Amino acid sequence: MKREATEKLSQWYNSPTRKPLVLSGARQVGKTWLVQDFASSRAPLAYVNLLNNQTMQSVFAGSLDPDRLLTAISAYTGTTASDGHTFVFLDEVQECPRALTSLKMFCEQRPDVPVVVAGSLLGVALNRGADADGQGGVSWPVGKVDYLDLYPMTFLEFLDAMGEEGLADLVRGGSFDLVSAMSEKYEDLLRIYLYVGGMPEAVARYVATGSLKEARAVQEHLIRDYEYDFSKHVASPIDTERIRETWRSVPTQIARESGNGKFVYSQIRTGGRGRDYRDAVSWLVDAGLVIRVRRAGMPGMPLRSYADDRSFKLFMLDTGMLGAALRLPEKVIIEGDALFTHAKGAYAEQYVCQQLMAYGGNAPYYWSADGKKSKAEVDFLYDYSGTVIPVEVKAERNVSSTSLGNFAHNYGIKRCVRLSLLGYKDQGWLVNLPLYAADALMNLPAVPEGIS
Repeated sequence: MKREATEKLSQWYNSPTRKPLVLSGARQVGKTWLVQDFASSRAPLAYVNLLNNQTMQSVFAGSLDPDRLLTAISAYTGTTASDGHTFVFLDEVQECPRALTSLKMFCEQRPDVPVVVAGSLLGVALNRGADADGQGGVSWPVGKVDYLDLYPMTFLEFLDAMGEEGLADLVRGGSFDLVSAMSEKYEDLLRIYLYVGGMPEAVARYVATGSLKEARAVQEHLIRDYEYDFSKHVASPIDTERIRETWRSVPTQIARESGNGKFVYSQIRTGGRGRDYRDAVSWLVDAGLVIRVRRAGMPGMPLRSYADDRSFKLFMLDTGMLGAALRLPEKVIIEGDALFTHAKGAYAEQYVCQQLMAYGGNAPYYWSADGKKSKAEVDFLYDYSGTVIPVEVKAERNVSSTSLGNFAHNYGIKRCVRLSLLGYKDQGWLVNLPLYAADALMNLPAVPEGIS
């Protein structure tokens, strides 16, 4: 299975200033497969899974001298981990905080050894300064590591997996006239992607069987696994229940027909308040299971400076997982544009948010008016080469961009994007990209000459 992160991994491996690599991402997005597949054609792999591995955890409990650790890793894996050629891969590293601490020593004393660590709940462990059991601090190797975040498969990666590399390459190459000419085929494949999603196992199961039921079975199993993680990695039963309630509320709030999409604590549970559920939201964000899109008061740089932390939307990590959580029936796939417009276009926005995360590496923002004189809203704002780009998502062909036009005029924005089921059209201030070309948001065409 082709992943675009493989190229980033290659760049890291060949860098003369390479440091130990921290590979982050939600559970089952393909972190282990990515490293194992990359190493398989390049070098031997010394693979150590630290989950319930008392032997190797006890090794890291002692001296963190790199040569001592490499000797132990070599003996454990039957490799020569210290030769500067063998990949050293420490998986589920959040289970052993001292393994994270050791990366500083590897960086300073054995930079020749390619060391990769990964963990599905690494964000939770690090942001809370403790291991997965809530005990023991993490001494983070500041300035001594490189980073790579992995997300569910993008639509273009899905096309590659489906044997449609040619269609994917047209989008990657910016051949939008040809892309628009083949809209029917792209739309059919996008419908399937919105249902199957980008979790690698679900994609692989669909590719192998052609069965949407098989892909859904994988998604439902993952949802159960995630909920099991809540009780396994959260010490307090009350906190566990609040995380579970929040997790189950996210898809229903995405799909609700009323409101502007802002996440509302009182809809988690009657009488629910921010002080009760704020930490649960942060836990899910840290775990990579949901994406928090904050409201920006204005389109200034950096966007974070204008963020309102009290107003935000939450999206799932994956479109397929959203469908499984909502129990979306298979028949919606074949009912015209029903999947695109389901719940006021919730699927289209979820899909676009997911692509922005995968290519940009950071959650986008959104903008809305104060609601007193105007209810105007811009679906997403993101940073593109130091410029704020507003994005409007339209899950249909009949489109108008009044709110986006007013927003661009009021704030002097020279480039906006509308994603819809229309073909590609560049009007200078507004670029219409087909929904199925959302991956091109991080590779926008230049403003046509003579237009400013």
